[in-house]
Amino acid sequence: MALVFRPVETEADLALLDHALRRLSVDLGDTHGAGLDALRVGLMGDVPAAYGLLMLDEGLLGAALYGPVFSTVRGAAGVYVSDLWVDQTVRGRGLGRAVLAEVARRAGGLWRAEWMTLAVYAHSTGPRRFYERLGFEAQNATTMRLAGAMMQRLKGENG
Repeated sequence: MALVFRPVETEADLALLDHALRRLSVDLGDTHGAGLDALRVGLMGDVPAAYGLLMLDEGLLGAALYGPVFSTVRGAAGVYVSDLWVDQTVRGRGLGRAVLAEVARRAGGLWRAEWMTLAVYAHSTGPRRFYERLGFEAQNATTMRLAGAMMQRLKGENG
């Protein structure tokens, strides 16, 4: 597999991200409210509200939607991953970790993110176990956070 990570920057990229996010909504049984127009406004302005990342090989294998967050408690910037999707046909091959690692590296470069947070449904036991294996810790029933050495490890720094 020759994975390529590409930021969402064009209309074609937006269409791929929209496709991934719609599939994620179906997987989760959620309503999908953010169509192409909402994604365009959120990702394509002078100051984006979020960033999109595509993981491709011969086709779309995964995607993430993420953005900056700052914590006065932590005294540092972080990255909030609002959506992570990996195609069902390639799950279990480490691609979810690869997408999160790329998000961590990009957020580190863009705004010096030192930690990552995301939400996962309490009843989603498989995804929760996946995040726990990466070092995420539950903050409450839905929020999980990765910080410190585990964040560095995910980015491929220090082990």
